[in-house]
Amino acid sequence: MPRPVHFEIHATDPERAITFYKTVFDWSFERWGSNPYWLISTGDGPGIDGGLVPRQGPAPVDDAPVNAYPNTMEVKDLDLALRHVQQAGGGVLVPKTAAPGVGWLAYCKDTEGNIFGLMENDPSAE
Repeated sequence: MPRPVHFEIHATDPERAITFYKTVFDWSFERWGSNPYWLISTGDGPGIDGGLVPRQGPAPVDDAPVNAYPNTMEVKDLDLALRHVQQAGGGVLVPKTAAPGVGWLAYCKDTEGNIFGLMENDPSAE
């Protein structure tokens, strides 16, 4: 079965996006090659790493439907993660919602207009 093995963030302002993701998730970024491209290390353990590249074309408009594949990151404390998103200049699009028997889920927007999900495992969520 195919599994995600990489993600790529397209950013209007790469440095601003790097600051956002470092602040919210403590990810590390390393410039790679001669083109403006950064490898993203999301940490040890299960999960995938990715890359960040300058956006080619306009950013998504605020009221557009989802026009990208939203990656979802697992967090230990969803409420805390949502506060970090807002403190770093992002927004909460879909507030904390129960995924019964799985956990808590929310969708957010980063400083570049990209949508992503956050999930806290909690089998007792209803």
